Amino acid sequence: MSGPDGATFERPTRREVVKGGGTLALGGLLAGCLGNSSQESSEAGTGDRATDTEPSATGPATSDGTYSVTMEPVGTVEFETVPETIAPFTADYIDMLVALGHGDAVQSIWYRGRYKTLHYEELDGVSIDLNALTQLWSDGVSKEAFYEMDADLHLIDPHALTHWLKAWEQSDLTEVRENVAPFIGNLVFRRTDDWHNYRYYSLYEAFEKVAEMVQEQARFEAIRSIHAELAETVQARLPAPEERPNAALMFAGEEPEAFTPYRISGNGANKEHFQTLGIADAFSDTGIEGYSGSESLDYEALLEIDPDSLLLRYHREGKTREEFENSVLAHMKEHEVGSRLRAVQNDRVFRGGPIYTGPLHNLFMIERYAKRYFPETFTEAQLFDRERLARIITEGVAE
Repeated sequence: MSGPDGATFERPTRREVVKGGGTLALGGLLAGCLGNSSQESSEAGTGDRATDTEPSATGPATSDGTYSVTMEPVGTVEFETVPETIAPFTADYIDMLVALGHGDAVQSIWYRGRYKTLHYEELDGVSIDLNALTQLWSDGVSKEAFYEMDADLHLIDPHALTHWLKAWEQSDLTEVRENVAPFIGNLVFRRTDDWHNYRYYSLYEAFEKVAEMVQEQARFEAIRSIHAELAETVQARLPAPEERPNAALMFAGEEPEAFTPYRISGNGANKEHFQTLGIADAFSDTGIEGYSGSESLDYEALLEIDPDSLLLRYHREGKTREEFENSVLAHMKEHEVGSRLRAVQNDRVFRGGPIYTGPLHNLFMIERYAKRYFPETFTEAQLFDRERLARIITEGVAE
């Protein structure tokens, strides 16, 4: 196999485990897509726009063990056996592979600082070595990294490379697909991009597709059951909607002086846990739009809205609650204007959670915010069974 610089690489026999059955149609899908972003607020309430338009269902394994998975925008990819090495891009898909017991297959991440892993510390036997992952972003995305990883499958929405980051041309995708391995995946963490004019998947819809890729449907169903039980338990005990606080979800720095709004009322996997809890969007009816098309807010503008609570995200490694209080919140309490915000005065300033939220993140986020927002209702130390979840991940499900 030839690399982009003409160097040759030996292609191991395991390369035959995956076939890109639907990737030949990729060129037509990429052609004509827009590179601009829409306002997040315009996506509110749209749901899964093309839920019934998927070309075909995932094919069952045949007598010789081959199977296929269909996921937009790529289409159908055929598998001769489960891929041993997988190159994801965003951390939500890595979290899915960890949940399915295939964390050892993970080869890459687009940016290590965006992968929050503190929740694995509460799951016995569950971990991932971040330093062992190839970081794909370094002032661009090098094709050479893909040749060096030589993964069996690229779990990446190809539009992430060509339209979101504008790092590759279609010819780059074609080269890597033909010389290394196929692409399959769908950007699910947000729903604000005009170029994403094909089906969106909810978190668990995407998770199910990944389970099919690695043939871990039983693990998936077991984790989905835990999620359903948790959501049902929490929602049955929530106060009436009019008694729930609103929240302003925003990006902020270590010592924030300006904030970039990110609408809770918009769709995307990284907001599903807030919606499970019925947290209202403080920016509704304010004219303030979502992250993709908005300008930042200063403290004065935020004070005019004066949200009940603040959810702050920042592009750094995960912080514990204590670390967050001693840095971000301490700065806001000392700020001349920030200290006047009722959320600051009432200690309702919380970590906003990961940008790229996988199914394990989601479970911990539902629990975290249920306990933070409604401490008098959810007094239990834990709202779901860590030991049960860890056993599913590390040992699988008994047939």
